[in-house]
Amino acid sequence: MKHQVKEGEFRSNLHSGGKAKFIEFSDEEENRAIKAANLLGLGIAGVDLLQSNKGPLVMELNSSPGMEGIEGTTKRDNVTKIINYIEINK
Repeated sequence: MKHQVKEGEFRSNLHSGGKAKFIEFSDEEENRAIKAANLLGLGIAGVDLLQSNKGPLVMELNSSPGMEGIEGTTKRDNVTKIINYIEINK
């Protein structure tokens, strides 16, 4: 999902008034996020990317990403997918 800042604010977090919309990642964005998570040994992670002239840049990784905003924005049951991933890979 993509975050948009609230006017007059610099943080785009949903709990800070930011808005989110569903987007499809490019292959480059997806590969960058997966590579960043793998570098830290994270099978599950929230990866914050910035779009730049140099391509996607990793801003932050969260080993325990909040799911409420993601599921509300994407309308996907990501928690069940994560639980299934954990069960298969334990």
